[in-house]
Amino acid sequence: MVANQNPEQIARDRIDEMLCASGWVVQSKNEIDFSVSKGIAVREYQTSVGPADYVLFVDQQPLAIIEAKKESEGHRLTVVEEQSQNYAQADLKYFKSTEGIPFVYESTGTVTRFTDYRDPKSRSRNIFWFHQPETLLEWFRSGNSLRQRLQELPNLDTDGLRPAQIKAINELEKSFKANKPRALIQMATGAGKTYTAATFVYRLLKFAKAKRILFLVDTKNLGEQAEQEFMAYQPKDDNRKFTELYNVQRLTSSYVASDSQVCISTIQRMYSILKGEELTDDAETENPNEQSSWLQKKLSEKDPVPVDYNSKVPIEQFDFIIIDECHRSIYNLWKQVLDYFDAFLIGLTATPDKRTFGFFNENVVSEYTYEESVLDGVNVPYEVYSIETEISQNGGVIESGWYVDRRDKLTRAKRWQQEDEDTEYRRNDLDKAVVNISQIRNIIKEYKRALETTIYPDRKNEDGSYEVPKTLIFAKTDSHADDIIQMVREEFGEGNDFCKKVTYKIDEDPKSVLNRFRNDYHPRIAVTVDMIATGTDVKPLEVLLFMRDVKSANYFEQMKGRGTRTINVDKLQLVSKTARNKNHFVIVDAIGATKSKKTDSRPLERQPSVSMKDLLGAVTMGVKEEDVFLSLANRLIRLDRQITDKEREHVVELSGGKDLKQITRELIEAFDPDKIEALSQTKLAEVPEQDLTPQKKENARAEAQQELAKKASLNFNGKLNEYIDNVRRQHDQIIDHINLDTVTKSEWDTTSVDKAQGLIQDFTAYMETHKDEIKALSIYYNQPYNRRNITFKMIKEIMDQLRMDQPSLAPLNVWQAYQTLGETQSDAPKDELTALVSLIRKVCGIDETLKPFDKTIDENFKQWVFKQNAGQHNRFTPEQMDWLRMIKDHVTSSYHIEMEDLDYTPFDAQGGRGKMYQLFGNEMEQIINELNEVLAA
Repeated sequence: MVANQNPEQIARDRIDEMLCASGWVVQSKNEIDFSVSKGIAVREYQTSVGPADYVLFVDQQPLAIIEAKKESEGHRLTVVEEQSQNYAQADLKYFKSTEGIPFVYESTGTVTRFTDYRDPKSRSRNIFWFHQPETLLEWFRSGNSLRQRLQELPNLDTDGLRPAQIKAINELEKSFKANKPRALIQMATGAGKTYTAATFVYRLLKFAKAKRILFLVDTKNLGEQAEQEFMAYQPKDDNRKFTELYNVQRLTSSYVASDSQVCISTIQRMYSILKGEELTDDAETENPNEQSSWLQKKLSEKDPVPVDYNSKVPIEQFDFIIIDECHRSIYNLWKQVLDYFDAFLIGLTATPDKRTFGFFNENVVSEYTYEESVLDGVNVPYEVYSIETEISQNGGVIESGWYVDRRDKLTRAKRWQQEDEDTEYRRNDLDKAVVNISQIRNIIKEYKRALETTIYPDRKNEDGSYEVPKTLIFAKTDSHADDIIQMVREEFGEGNDFCKKVTYKIDEDPKSVLNRFRNDYHPRIAVTVDMIATGTDVKPLEVLLFMRDVKSANYFEQMKGRGTRTINVDKLQLVSKTARNKNHFVIVDAIGATKSKKTDSRPLERQPSVSMKDLLGAVTMGVKEEDVFLSLANRLIRLDRQITDKEREHVVELSGGKDLKQITRELIEAFDPDKIEALSQTKLAEVPEQDLTPQKKENARAEAQQELAKKASLNFNGKLNEYIDNVRRQHDQIIDHINLDTVTKSEWDTTSVDKAQGLIQDFTAYMETHKDEIKALSIYYNQPYNRRNITFKMIKEIMDQLRMDQPSLAPLNVWQAYQTLGETQSDAPKDELTALVSLIRKVCGIDETLKPFDKTIDENFKQWVFKQNAGQHNRFTPEQMDWLRMIKDHVTSSYHIEMEDLDYTPFDAQGGRGKMYQLFGNEMEQIINELNEVLAA
């Protein structure tokens, strides 16, 4: 770079480099030579409104304009769009155009925006690089732009599609027509996400004439499954399979075939292709929760090498990118892959989180939850059976002097050794640092007993032997899986074929074992670490036995999803002869995996010991308890899968026109927060804004909930109840509870009122006991004025002490207890520390009702701003309000703000302490002190 070069020239030099890299030859207006290349970029070409910075010619045809700006004006590129459009619509020297030039860029060489003026309501968009000459010529000759063709998509043929799939496709296509660059489809596991994708991909290729679509996954396993889906897919309007109509290529190298219309690739491979690197054998992980050495190396780089332009894979290579299981892997290092391409992005996931919503611009085109899928009969509900042992809960002690086996984790070679000191181990050390054979044996022994007596007691063969339902056991490690397999074979008294390991580290072909587990009688039980945890269908599965905990809520949802699949009776009985139908599945929790609040979906069964007759009677007589409603809904869902068409007709007749699905939906909606909120908003619609007090809103929600509960209860009457109970007797059995002395707990998991009350009492007592020992608690109870001085560190101190003394009093557990008692309508905050602050404020009397502290801060902030504006209309400028909101957000996450915090993120990026002083002057310190006090009030 030339010293002291002006900013405009620096930008143009960078634009020249970009144009050359993408296949253009850059020439000055006095040295034009169209013979040297197909694509020529001419600088300062004369138009009727002055010289354009660049005019791009392809085969001597002017197709594009570039308006160049210096780098410091990157944020102003949208302001110059009118200027660049004027050049595009002007007459060019030697060229007369009635329609103008269709393609327009504004660029600083660092930031580039592009507009295709053939688009309906043409809108500029950020792009990573310039398009290649051949691309612009192809687009120009095609006549209509892609976005114009999207406006002309024909109506969807809904034959053979489920309602949720129809909604997802229709809403996605509406999003395309509105030219929204990113869209998210949230669809419950088992609801047919990939089939939905194949359907809209077919429509995009056939009707929108999309050139190429990328289907991105993050594991080889998911890539292979996606390929199988496309191979099996047959459109409704053609007798040929998808792969007979369009070329589908699953990338196994860096070569992207020119005639491929659907490319399936792992995101790791696409990253390596853009980087021009070879992908090592271990880079494409089979398991999304294990990191390959290649990935670990990439993530360990202090500053990961950014993706640069690759002319072999131009930005226009794909028109659409579908990101499967997009809750994983699309952030950090991989995000560069998605930012590189000039394409629509479509996310598919069953378990989105905040990052997912943010990445897809909060454009959720379709939401289809697990609960909705159960109501629609797409998935089956689940129940939880808990097994606890003394050692599982409390660990143990190996005393000095004992002789024990020491075993290598990988080779499993043993040595006999006398312990020279006591070794105490906790529950989290099990199957990692310590293996307790008795603990594994007792869980398996108790599982066998519970299966035969309580969970599925009706599975007797003609010879009197018990048929074990297809069971998947989740183990912690590969070594743990081996221990479990040995114990299962011993305790069930079966051979090798009965129980198999299905992981990526077995000598047998894991896919072959998985196919036998899915389609054959043996194995009855499979043990896995991660292979069957996500994206793998085993429809005959009826039990998931958790012998490992899971920290990730999303991952737990995926694991749980293995059991949700429906299967018809004939196919089920091919592998499980004594099974009558699959109307639910069971999670056997031997590790406490379901206790922590990882998942939004909860088991519907809350009262397993209460008879169907009593549940029906209670609802009919006006009992409006959530446990009763949800338990009855669960029984009716299961019954609906068993009864005959004639029995269904009689139900409709006795209920006054509603079938069991409608009745069940209303039972569940009576306690659905979204339905309650929607109805309460309707009730409040005519209330003036100034009269909308928190109490009125709370009252409206209570009224709405009561109204929904009453509507659901009125579906029932004596004749209907008697008929349902009689029909149920023919199709269902009573669940029996038996406790064994060898285990500390073996029962259906229920959330009872007594348990909830006890948990809240214990939490309140703990806070009272320690209020004089822990500084922050002392302030909350005794020094209200000093609440403004409570810091993140002080709250963390309470949390650490609580975890050490009473881990069962985890804030999310206590919050759930309040929900059980109906003492809060609010869901717990995602952040456990925020939940803790909210609970402390409730138990020490600061807040009358339990509500998330972040919402309290929001309300306090609004009231403070309102008071500030009361004496002086719009006291704060928009820029000042942005700063005040940043301070509020900081207090939400850190509970307090110091002057020094202004020197760090996010304030430093906005000018830090100096900028705030510039905006607020001598009031700066007063405002910080005031907000600390007011927000924590």
